[in-house]
Amino acid sequence: MPEIVRFAPSPTGNIHIGNARTALINWLVSIKTGGAFILRFDDTDQERSRDEYAQGIATDLDWLGIKPARVERQSARMASYDEVTQKLKDMGRLYPCYETADELDRKRKRQRARGLPPVYDRAALSLTDEQIKAYEAEGRKPHWRFQLDHKTVAWQDGVRGAQTIECDSVSDPVLIRADGSYLYTLPSVIDDIDMGVTMVIRGDDHVTNTAVQNQLFELLNGKAPAFSHHNLLTSATGEGLSKRLGSLSLRSMREDGYESLAVAIFAVLIGTSEPVQPLADMTALAELFALDKVSRSASKFDMADLGSLNARILHETAYDAVADRLEALGVNGGEAFWLAIRGNIERLPDAKVWWDIVETGLPDDAIGKSGDDAEFYAKALELLPNEPWDETTWKSWTTAIKAETGRKGKGLFMPLRVALTGRSHGPELAAFLPILGYQRTSDRLS
Repeated sequence: MPEIVRFAPSPTGNIHIGNARTALINWLVSIKTGGAFILRFDDTDQERSRDEYAQGIATDLDWLGIKPARVERQSARMASYDEVTQKLKDMGRLYPCYETADELDRKRKRQRARGLPPVYDRAALSLTDEQIKAYEAEGRKPHWRFQLDHKTVAWQDGVRGAQTIECDSVSDPVLIRADGSYLYTLPSVIDDIDMGVTMVIRGDDHVTNTAVQNQLFELLNGKAPAFSHHNLLTSATGEGLSKRLGSLSLRSMREDGYESLAVAIFAVLIGTSEPVQPLADMTALAELFALDKVSRSASKFDMADLGSLNARILHETAYDAVADRLEALGVNGGEAFWLAIRGNIERLPDAKVWWDIVETGLPDDAIGKSGDDAEFYAKALELLPNEPWDETTWKSWTTAIKAETGRKGKGLFMPLRVALTGRSHGPELAAFLPILGYQRTSDRLS
């Protein structure tokens, strides 16, 4: 069955890898079922929402390969929310509350001290007209709570299996703030109904919200979508992810030269029963992924592990797939250069380091040649064959050097590598030597 899914970020900052996990899982389900992916900006908080963040999120998703079938902004749908709000008020299911944040906090502390759950006591339902007038005379504006039915809400979760929540253990949720702005809950339900969303896939920090939203769906005569709650990602040190962690933002990963496919694979497969592994494309990832493979435990996102996967993907990437990006980096060595160095880079910008070694000489941090090897280098220069060179040149040259000097193994190869690249490790010199060419090689041996 084609599933209509949605990703509903708040445009209040750059999205991080945890947000990307949610977006990607939704996208993969839409691919696998032949459905549709809706990008819906939760921008009802006008003070914090910024258009530049919305544009940045769209750019991030496009980089990952996510192509929304539809883009919506909740700020353009306020009339629909206002209409439903009035309906809920007329039904007596939205009620005004005048407690301040400090008063509510003190009330919760008293409940905990008495060994009671910190659930809102519905005191506002007992307010008299005189009390309400007194609050309003103080200048207090009400926030509005949804009166839950105290019943059991049950659903079959696509990740967590059978779930039940006793709604008498949940506070009546605030749907509208004192300033009149909407929290996410009500607009989300209205949009899901109006847009025909059939499956909601989100982080497991929203499990309790599902009970509230199921009641709203029922009350508003909408068919509740199927719900799936995936595990969350944490930082490598176990911290919860937030937009404050700029290092884990998609924008920073894109700017640092990570492959979008590596980011997508890692964000999706970590925390599942599938090993993190290189894949050909997003279609292959969609075929491999399934909701029932997702773990219930949080998973750590380690940039070092992402780097390892990124390197494995690059090591198998054909030149045609990166040619334009290499040119944009100022790397003009062609396919031969790419095939020579791709096995020694973790991110594509690393190719520029090796191209600079070819073009402009040894880097500032190059390992210097040992004075004890002066005679060795002189002999190597004397035996340097004339061009043209190919991948057999290195073997024939080093064989001749070995015969003349008696050196072998590391004692033979390492001084040559250091002289030619300034590094103690790097590309296979059989492939790299023809790229350097005779003149550069002789200059570095001299």
